[in-house]
Amino acid sequence: MLAAERRNEILDMLKEEGRVIVGELSQKYEVTEETIRRDLEKLEQEGVAERTYGGAVLKMNEKEELPFLVRKRTNVEAKKRIAVKICDYINDGDRIMLDASTTALFIAKQLKPKKNITIITNSIEILLELSNMKDWKVLSTGGSLRTGALSLVGHQAERMIDNFHVDKVIMSCKGVDLLHGFSDSNEADAEIKKRMLIAADYRIMAVDGAKFDHRAFTRIVGINGIDMVATDAHLREEWQEKFKEYRIKVVQD
Repeated sequence: MLAAERRNEILDMLKEEGRVIVGELSQKYEVTEETIRRDLEKLEQEGVAERTYGGAVLKMNEKEELPFLVRKRTNVEAKKRIAVKICDYINDGDRIMLDASTTALFIAKQLKPKKNITIITNSIEILLELSNMKDWKVLSTGGSLRTGALSLVGHQAERMIDNFHVDKVIMSCKGVDLLHGFSDSNEADAEIKKRMLIAADYRIMAVDGAKFDHRAFTRIVGINGIDMVATDAHLREEWQEKFKEYRIKVVQD
């Protein structure tokens, strides 16, 4: 296993459990404790971990958002599975809006075999990822840069989105619960997502299993405000009944 892959897994453990132990990680990955300490030092430099005696704890609290470049290395397999599922519902020639989530980045990568696609996005990473797609039309929303999130937000981005109509919008969120629907951690990003939903004929929400039964800071849209949910999880019956009530298509493991 490459060092970067090992650090990504350690970051996932930190997010799930809140702490890790050097000795346990050394045994798990069959490397020296000094190697693990270097991994933890790297994560500390990125601002996501705080080293303690014998291990490390997650530095970010519930109100803070992990930087985009860190988030895109977490839950990678789940995001890839979701991206593969969604790709089956995208047709050649579709006009699509993608938000600035890390899940949307994986979806953009998965869509590359499609032909004659138009993409509108407020994601700097997606713009870079698709910069060599010669038969695609890739449009930036413009706007003010949220540096940690690598997203474009604000009035300019909102006005650009309002001027377009697309076949599909694909986005993610930070949380979804039965009462309040889909939510995000930042108001500016949530406003962009609200406008993207209005601009699209068909609305797809990509949500990994860890985000269900969780409510983030600001509301994006209610449960009945989308047409399809794609997830890596197998949803419990209560969620399946809710989506069935609103005739929302569910694509799940």
